[in-house]
Amino acid sequence: MRDPRYDILFEPMQIGPLTAKNRFYQVPHCNGGGYRDPSAAAAMRGIKSEGGWGVIFTEQCEMHHTSEITPFIELRLWEDKDIPQLAKMAGKMKEHGALAGIQLAYSGINGPNLYTKEVPLAPSALPIRTFTNDPVQARALDKQDIRDLRRWFVNAAKRSQMAGFDLICLYGAHGFGIFQHFLSRATNHRSDEYGGSLENRSRFAREVIEDMREAVGETMALTLRVSLDETIGELGFSNAEVRDFIEMNRDLPDLWDLAQGTWEDCSGPSRFKEEAAQESLVRGIKELSDKPVVGVGRFTSPDVMAKMIRTGTLDFIGCARPSIADPFLPKKVEEGRIEDIRECIGCNICITGDMTMSISRCTQNPTFMEEWRKGWHPERMNAKGKSSNVLVVGSGPAGLEAARALAERGYDVALAEAGTELGGRVARECKLPGLSAWGRVADYRKYQLSQKTNVETYFDSPLSAAEILEFGFENVAIATGATWRRDGVSRQHVVAMPIDAAMPLFTPDDIMGGQRPSGHVVIFDDDHYYMGGVLAELLIKEGCKVTLITPSAFVSDWTNNTLEQSTIHRRLAEMGVDIVLNRGVAKVAAGHVVSNCVYTDTTRSYDCDAVVMVASRQGNDTVFEALKARQADWADAGIKTIKLIGDANAPGPIAWATYAGHRFARELDGEDIGDALPFRREITELALD
Repeated sequence: MRDPRYDILFEPMQIGPLTAKNRFYQVPHCNGGGYRDPSAAAAMRGIKSEGGWGVIFTEQCEMHHTSEITPFIELRLWEDKDIPQLAKMAGKMKEHGALAGIQLAYSGINGPNLYTKEVPLAPSALPIRTFTNDPVQARALDKQDIRDLRRWFVNAAKRSQMAGFDLICLYGAHGFGIFQHFLSRATNHRSDEYGGSLENRSRFAREVIEDMREAVGETMALTLRVSLDETIGELGFSNAEVRDFIEMNRDLPDLWDLAQGTWEDCSGPSRFKEEAAQESLVRGIKELSDKPVVGVGRFTSPDVMAKMIRTGTLDFIGCARPSIADPFLPKKVEEGRIEDIRECIGCNICITGDMTMSISRCTQNPTFMEEWRKGWHPERMNAKGKSSNVLVVGSGPAGLEAARALAERGYDVALAEAGTELGGRVARECKLPGLSAWGRVADYRKYQLSQKTNVETYFDSPLSAAEILEFGFENVAIATGATWRRDGVSRQHVVAMPIDAAMPLFTPDDIMGGQRPSGHVVIFDDDHYYMGGVLAELLIKEGCKVTLITPSAFVSDWTNNTLEQSTIHRRLAEMGVDIVLNRGVAKVAAGHVVSNCVYTDTTRSYDCDAVVMVASRQGNDTVFEALKARQADWADAGIKTIKLIGDANAPGPIAWATYAGHRFARELDGEDIGDALPFRREITELALD
C-alpha cells in the first residue's frame, strides 16, 4: 500500500496538450548506446516504462548532420532513415502508459563535426568547446544560416512526430545546446537582433518554438531545457538572468526543464553534491510562469521528492541517475516498497559509458543496458536450474550481489564472510571522505538477503580449500576480493620498484584498516581513479603534509570520465596538497623518494616521512587456486562448479564487481554456449552500392 505522504507524486499533470500519469519524469540521459546500439537503448527505456515513470526521454539526439559530437555516441535524426530506430524506442517508452520524449540537440560550439566534416555553426565565431579540445573553430551563423537552422528544427520536429514521440525537449543546458549559446553573453557576441539585450538573445528560442508549434500543432508538447546558472563568471548566463528570461517568455514552452550550469555542475557525484543540491537555484522560478517546471538533483528519497512538490519548488521530479539505479523506483513507491529501492550512490559510473564511448554500467543495477543484449530484467531473475545450493565465499559487492540474485532464482545459498561485517571493500571505502553514499551498495543487498529464508550468513568464516570440499555444496563462488599491492607494480612499474625497508610504507588497505602515517607523506598514485585523491584529502584533514605524485597529466585522471576531476584537483589544491603531475616514482629510499619525469626521465628527490602506495590490486585467489589443484576431489565432494568472481578474479571498480556477481547468478546451471557471443549486438545493414 502506498504511503499517503507520497500521493502527491502520483497526481496526473498537464504538459501542454498532454497528460502525464504522475510526476516521475526521467530527464534525458546518456547510455553509451546511441546510434550504435539502438535496440539496447530502446529496451532500457522500455523497462523504465514498465517501472512506472510518467515521462521518459531519450538522450540528446543530433537533429542535423551539420552539428555532431563524434567521438561521442548519441542518437541521430539526420534523415528519414533514422526514424525506424527512434520509432522503436518511442514504442517501448509508451508500452506502459508513459509519455515518450525526444531531446533534439544542435550542439553549435560543442560540435566539432569530425564525422561529417561539415563546418560547425554557432551564434559567434569561436573555438569548439569539447572534452577533447579539438583544434576546430565554428563559423558565425549569418541570417540565412539562422533561417536554415529554424527549418532544420522544424524538419526534426516532424520526424519526431512521425517516430511516435509525444514531447520534444529543446536542449539548451550544460553548455551543449545552441539555445544556451544564443542566451549566454559568453558565447553570443552578436550585434544584430540576435545579440546584445536579453530580449534579443532570446529571439532564436522564441522563433524555433513558434515554428515547431506551427509544424506539429497541438499533438505534441514542447519543452525547453536551460541551465539554472552557467557558473562561468560575469559573462555567463546567471541564475538572475535565467529568471528574467523565464518571466519574459513565461508561456513560451509547455514545460521548463531546469538543470545546473555545466554537465559537471549538474551531475556532480555524491562525493561533492548532496541530494537536491540545486534547490536554492530553482526555488521561486515556478512563480514566474504558469507552465510546469521539472528540476533535477539526484533525487533518491521519496520524502525529498514529495517536499519539492509540496513546497511549490517543482511540478515534476526529474531523475536521470536514480532512474538508472532503479528503473522501478516509481512503482516501488506506489506499492509501499520503499526499502526495496536501489538507491543511486552518485558514483557516476553510468556517465563513463558516454565518456568512453562504451555501453554504460551502473554500480547498483547490473542489468542496466543488458535488458536487450542479455535479456536481463532488473526485477526478475531466470528460473532456478538443476542444482539446489551454492556456497558464496566473501561478502563484498560481488559476493553480496551473487547471493542476492541466486536467492531470487530459488537456490539455497550459504554466504561465508571471513570477518564480522558484510560489504567487503564497500564497508571500508564508504568511511572515506565523501564516499558515505557508497555504503548503499551493501545496505540494499543486506536488506534483500535479510528477507530471504533460503540464505544463511556465516561470519568469522575464513574458509580453506579443505573445508569447502567437506561442506558438500554443489556450486561454489569465490568472491574473496583483492588487496592493494605494496611493491608499486602498476602502470609505471611492471615489476616491483626498489623500496628501502627503512621508509614507512602504507597501502590504501592499511589506511582503511586504521593505520596512519605522520609528518610529510608522499602519495604515489599510479591507479588514477578516486583512491589517491581521497586519501590525500583524508591525510590532510588529519594533519599530515601531503605531496601527491602521479605520472598522469591530471590528478585522479580517470575521474574525467565521472565528471569530477576538476573538482578533485581544486579541492586538493585548496587544502594545501602539493600536486606533482607528469612524474613517476623511480624508487623509494630512506627519507625520500626519487621521482622521474615521464617524458625526459630526469630525476628529482622529494623528502618525506612516509609513502602511501596507490598502485594496483592483486586478486585474493589463494583458496580458488588451492581448489583448482584438487579438482580431482570435486566430484567426491559433490561439487559441480567452482567459479572465481569479482575483484578476486580481476580487480576493477565496484560496478565491475556487482556485474560479475550478477552474471554468475544468472548463468549458473545454464547451457554451455561454447564460442558463441554471450550477448546480442546490432549489426549495421550494408547499403546497396
